[in-house]
Amino acid sequence: MAPEGTEEDQPTTTTETDAAKLAAEVERWKAYARKHEAQAKANADAAKKLAELEEAGKTELQKLTDRLTAAQAEIQTLTRDLVRERVARRHGLTDEQAKRLIGETEEELEADAVELVKMLAPPEAEEDDDDDAGLPGAPRPRLRSGAKRATALNDDRMLADLMRKVGAR
Repeated sequence: MAPEGTEEDQPTTTTETDAAKLAAEVERWKAYARKHEAQAKANADAAKKLAELEEAGKTELQKLTDRLTAAQAEIQTLTRDLVRERVARRHGLTDEQAKRLIGETEEELEADAVELVKMLAPPEAEEDDDDDAGLPGAPRPRLRSGAKRATALNDDRMLADLMRKVGAR
């Protein structure tokens, strides 16, 4: 019976040995999983930091892009103003008149300046025999004020109103 008892002891020992091996294997896999979880957390933190840096880089890039756009717009405005000044000087326009020039290109500004000079030119004076006809700014004798005709101080109606108010007849 001894051999039979040994056989009974062997499966028990084998089962205990297998259980111990399995427990060790489970512990090994748990340790392996904990190690990889720690590595995954570290990678997630690193990925988060990388995303923040990329976002900060995009923000800096966006700032530079905005500055570039603003600088280009300012250059375009200054160039347009310079061309407007050149055209105005060529046509003898004042600063106030130059501000009224309309156009994006030099050709458009030139055409507008020609029209503006024509509009601002004094009308051709009719030739009179008067000596003052050639003087600029001389008053013309036939100017009218546009107001109604004034009554004369010795007008009968005015005299009658005055006498009635004074009480004299």
